[in-house]
Amino acid sequence: MRAGRPGFWRSLTPSHLLALTVLTGIFVFVSTHPIRPHDFWWHLAVGREILQTGRIPTVDAFSYTRAGAPYPSYTMFWLAEVLMYGIYTLGGPALVVWVHSLLITAAYGLVLWTTWEASGPRAAALGMVVAAALGIDDWNVRPQAFAFLAGALFLRGLAGLERSRRWLWVFPLGMALWVNTHGSFPIGLLLIGLTLVGKAIEGGISRERASSLRPFLLAFGLALLTTGLNPRGFGVYEYLVMMARNPVIQTMVPEWAPPGPDRRGLLFYAAVALTGIMLALPPRRLPIRDLLTAGAFTLLGFRTSRGVVWFGMAAAPILAARIQALWPERPGRTGVPVLNGLFLGLLGGMALAALPWFKGWWPLPPAKAGLISAETPVAATAFLLQERLPGPLFHDLSFGSYLIWAAQPDYPVFVDTRLELYPMEIWEDYLAISAAAPDWEDRLARYGVCLLMLSPVEQPALVEAVARSPHWKRVYQDGAASIWMRKEGACGSPSGSRIP
Repeated sequence: MRAGRPGFWRSLTPSHLLALTVLTGIFVFVSTHPIRPHDFWWHLAVGREILQTGRIPTVDAFSYTRAGAPYPSYTMFWLAEVLMYGIYTLGGPALVVWVHSLLITAAYGLVLWTTWEASGPRAAALGMVVAAALGIDDWNVRPQAFAFLAGALFLRGLAGLERSRRWLWVFPLGMALWVNTHGSFPIGLLLIGLTLVGKAIEGGISRERASSLRPFLLAFGLALLTTGLNPRGFGVYEYLVMMARNPVIQTMVPEWAPPGPDRRGLLFYAAVALTGIMLALPPRRLPIRDLLTAGAFTLLGFRTSRGVVWFGMAAAPILAARIQALWPERPGRTGVPVLNGLFLGLLGGMALAALPWFKGWWPLPPAKAGLISAETPVAATAFLLQERLPGPLFHDLSFGSYLIWAAQPDYPVFVDTRLELYPMEIWEDYLAISAAAPDWEDRLARYGVCLLMLSPVEQPALVEAVARSPHWKRVYQDGAASIWMRKEGACGSPSGSRIP
């Protein structure tokens, strides 16, 4: 029904508006969330290098502790990095935040579409609240946003494939995007595989059932073949196995650990319990594929915190369908056209006001203010480049990404969030120094470090120890970082020394 006709406004019920409110809330939240420093900037720097050189780098050129070491992960994110750098070049941080908001909202919009079709607007809205609560910690600007869009396309395509083969195009297109932007692409194959197995169990073995399975078999085959369309070809699976076995990843990345007793973990455990209760309540005649999907993504979430967001997206349609079965929405309800128009106008006004170009107008808390988060060492890095202080530089881990973007090649980094690049010996030194272990100055001396950029939030013990030491003097300080220079000794050139 066209929006211009009077019947459209009367057909909108509070349930419709609730579903649209959830989606608008996701857009507003992401649009007003600043760019965090941890991952975005080094990906941007790689995108810049790819476009300037015409090739994907294969070794590290950004650190002095691992200069020249192979780094195969560049090939995993190359498309996302090129797209992010192109967007940044066109419109700076504001355009990056806006496009990122559209990516996240589009992903959850596709999940809402799938969920709405499986239940109804009210149940879809409630299912989306669960999905959003479990995904909110993963909405920072990073290549994973492209994976969310691809995963949502797969969910939408699998639902559409129940009625028409026209949805087959989703799987090669979505996988081509996924396999060139993020390493989570096997989740797409898992989604199709669970649906295939579930439908096969539900229908038994028969010629008729084999015919109904054919579109899903074709979807799986197309998606599987498309995983080879990346710079590593089918060798990308070898890369994933290597990453999964990497001891640094297993030890140093909290996202790879199981959910803990923090807010995110408690939300996940509550969502799993809620889903389990909803599935256990009568009527209990449930599609086997729904049970398999819920079970598999529950296990994924228990195994790694990175699986929590995927549990939310995969479980939303299942949870909504159960809500609709247990608490059916009354048909025939109508809305009040004037109130519907006013409410939709309010939602549109909120979305417009949340655009990053208008962000400076609003009294947001410090954690949300600005397009670039306050913890990013923008001013401190500018000071380094202006004063040309002699390195090598030791710095907080979270500063490494921005230093790669803004201070190369003048100040190679000690470490950064490319965690698997650095061996455990370097991480042991980094952690000991940051914790101000008794031999912290000796460890710094082994790397020839003459310059420190420290975080008062992440490295308070080291900041205090440096302030007490007679060997360092503070030359800069702001809310995000302090810079200290060694008082005596030759410290080399700003480009720093290279540690083999």
